[in-house]
Amino acid sequence: MTQFQPHDSSRPRLGVLGGMGPLAGASFAVRIVQLTAASKDQDHIPVILVNDPDIPDRSTAHFGQGDSPLPAMIRGLHTLESTGVDCIAIPCNTAHLWFEELHQASSKPILHIVDAVIHDLQRQQTLQGTIGLLGTPATLKTRLYQNRLESAGYKPIIPTQTEIQELLVPAIAAVKANRVDKAYAPMMHAIDLLRERGAESIVLGCTELPLAIPYSQRSKVGIPLSDSIDALAREAIRWINQQEALTQAVH
Repeated sequence: MTQFQPHDSSRPRLGVLGGMGPLAGASFAVRIVQLTAASKDQDHIPVILVNDPDIPDRSTAHFGQGDSPLPAMIRGLHTLESTGVDCIAIPCNTAHLWFEELHQASSKPILHIVDAVIHDLQRQQTLQGTIGLLGTPATLKTRLYQNRLESAGYKPIIPTQTEIQELLVPAIAAVKANRVDKAYAPMMHAIDLLRERGAESIVLGCTELPLAIPYSQRSKVGIPLSDSIDALAREAIRWINQQEALTQAVH
């Protein structure tokens, strides 16, 4: 079997641990390309994607109903490290419940998706206010986002348990099953409910959820929207660009 070989380029390389779900990982890689300022192939960021759908489900594991995803995620990190990546992004919000363990297991820096979303809100000039938060049951229950948002000066609000089960869970499942069109209506309903409760911005805190709302339809949301796929992609691009600038300055 052919093994990855560390690259010999002086350019920083981004590693992506995907597969959680597969469409989210693939879409993240696409957005890295689309959001990069480039005029030719060579201007783009070298990316290695490990899109591993065999990683056990994060939400069910958190609730004690399945195997831990941590060993498989750590194997994925080590695969990426063996290719010579300089930084790692994980386009799965619920996977960040194991962020500290992953950080300890990795020899490379791992970008935190919640910090990326906060930077994205700031980029959009949403510096305070009420943030409507959508995500998986595990992400919402563990306050993965809420604690960091509150520390940054925001007031997060979330759907009710009934809304999570009747709107968000089916929308996420539809995207994972490649029935993306079935996810749009419940997602927009969930957003409308949060707007009615005072949300001034919306965070799509699960990487399946941005895929449910086509870019052509996002103006219908009516308030700023932070997409965790795009937020993490922008954070990764910024990190790589900063490292490249530092490398060039040294030479």
